[in-house]
Amino acid sequence: MGNLSNNYTENVRFFNETLGVGRSCDLVSRDYIIGGRRARLWVIDGYGKDETLERMGAFWLSLKPQDLEGLTETQSFIDRFVTFSESDVSFDTEDIVTSVLLGKTLLILEGLAGAALMDAKNYPSRGVEEPPDGKVLRGSHDGFIEAVVPNMALLRRRIRDPHLTMEGLKVGLRSRTDAVLCYLDDKVDRTLLEEVRAKLKGIDVNSLIMSQESVAEAIRQGRKQWYNPFPKVRYTERPDSAAASVMEGNIILMVDNSPSVMILPTTFFDFTQEANEFYFPPLVGTYLRLLRIVVFLISLLITPVWYLIVSEPNRLPEWLEFLSSPEPASLSLLWQLLVVEFLIDVLKLASLNTPDSLSNSFSMLGALILGDFAVQAGWLGPEVLVYMAFVSVASFAQPSYEIGYAFKLLRMALLLLTAAFDLWGFCLGLLGILVLLATTKPLVGKGYLYPLIPYNGKALRRLFIREPISRDNT
Repeated sequence: MGNLSNNYTENVRFFNETLGVGRSCDLVSRDYIIGGRRARLWVIDGYGKDETLERMGAFWLSLKPQDLEGLTETQSFIDRFVTFSESDVSFDTEDIVTSVLLGKTLLILEGLAGAALMDAKNYPSRGVEEPPDGKVLRGSHDGFIEAVVPNMALLRRRIRDPHLTMEGLKVGLRSRTDAVLCYLDDKVDRTLLEEVRAKLKGIDVNSLIMSQESVAEAIRQGRKQWYNPFPKVRYTERPDSAAASVMEGNIILMVDNSPSVMILPTTFFDFTQEANEFYFPPLVGTYLRLLRIVVFLISLLITPVWYLIVSEPNRLPEWLEFLSSPEPASLSLLWQLLVVEFLIDVLKLASLNTPDSLSNSFSMLGALILGDFAVQAGWLGPEVLVYMAFVSVASFAQPSYEIGYAFKLLRMALLLLTAAFDLWGFCLGLLGILVLLATTKPLVGKGYLYPLIPYNGKALRRLFIREPISRDNT
């Protein structure tokens, strides 16, 4: 591809062939006679606003030859006869084709240099209802959707600051996916911003169909740390959480076709926070945060510790002896715990793929029938179901699915090491988790364990204590 030709017929033939007129049923094209000159318009059906295009077309058809007398540039035509607020002229055929595929309307006129690109698109989208994985009792109940333009507006509504910058990029060699970097230009870390921008521009893949996850994998260096389950990116579908992160100096990456935005940089301690805490008074918010942290740590350790206690008698005092005497079952205790871990995920997947009207009843019936049958048949002990039920409930106390599954895999690995090497295996597993956590490399930023490494006492305290609102505290 190159620049536009000065020959109108040649340009029409080129765009008809390249855009797929007659080949793609959703590519709409029609001819006009505007002021005695030939003109042609291209737009993708489903993107163009029919009412607006019809009004503009009727206006153009009413123009007389004298209205266009002396015009030789498309920019002059736009200045006089195009009312779309976002309209420009392009001479680059590749840029023009990409713009049409992004939803813009293309118009070329005989005898005028350049092509007019008019933003009359209307992306199909759903409403901005509250996301299912970030519900709050109080506060706003809107959420991001799959189009970046409404998502940018949701952030603009909360941050009415001229320093708020929305930087648009195109990623993917063939998909040409829209990506937007959102940040405060007077507060963002410039080095970090350049690093994120360079990584996005350096993406060398054809398509990013899976949106933000594709972007996260594309900017990750090769296959390094594929074995590490800790999430390197934090996602949110809540505009208030994203706006708060921007106010703190972070960068928000929005990718078209995804209702989730990426918060960069991401550290492990960021997952200790949740939007609900900030819609309650500081004392209540601090209690909820500490409760969630404690429960989540217990969910990581409860089954390996219980297995360690049960595997050898007399490890507990008499008043805790009831914890070390599970009822006998056909399967060994290790296999019982692993089978129930597997069944919990099977029920989650089945519930996810069940129609909404049946999902709740299906998951409850499945859990009751499978659990009760397994106990009655002697395959599983009731204590195993109790502990695993607590683990399952505790996993929902953490709003991030990614960190939840990371802890699940680490819990199973710790359980296997404990079963293989007893107390030494348990200690080795804990040490391995700490080493894995310390060596985790984020996509960008100071480090995965910041503000612990490198140490920042004030920032670390704020992660565990919900402080009252102040000038710099969002």
